[in-house]
Amino acid sequence: MGLLQPESGLLFWMCLAFGVVLFLLCKFGFPIILRSIEERKEYIDSSLEEAGKARQETMHLKEQGRQVMEEAQAQRWKILEDTRAEQEKVAGEMRQKAQQEAAAIIENARAEAQAQKEAILRQANEHIVTLAVAVAQKMLRQQLQDTKAQAELAGRILKEMDDKQN
Repeated sequence: MGLLQPESGLLFWMCLAFGVVLFLLCKFGFPIILRSIEERKEYIDSSLEEAGKARQETMHLKEQGRQVMEEAQAQRWKILEDTRAEQEKVAGEMRQKAQQEAAAIIENARAEAQAQKEAILRQANEHIVTLAVAVAQKMLRQQLQDTKAQAELAGRILKEMDDKQN
């Protein structure tokens, strides 16, 4: 016979061999294959979970990095503002101190000028008084040689003094 029409004994032995192989595969082979497939599935699932966690952690770290950068930027601006404010404060204090020193120098110069002015005026008054007395002395010597002129001069002086007091 041919391969297309097998004999019944051959068919029986082929079915028996196929059944034994199928039984052995079902008993020992398929559980191992299924267990391997299940382990592989679990490994893939856990890898996917870890990848998701890693992605979330990366996003979280990115967010933290962004926040740190924003905080650093804010601190930088704060430090710059504090420095600018301190600089303005120091400059203002220095300006104020310079103005006070200038005012003190001006006041001292004014006081010194006033003192010199008064000294000059005093000295001028002394010279004027000395000259006036000398001139008056010479004039009186010439005009007051007689008693009548002396009496007239004394009366006039008394009258002027009374007028100035009233």
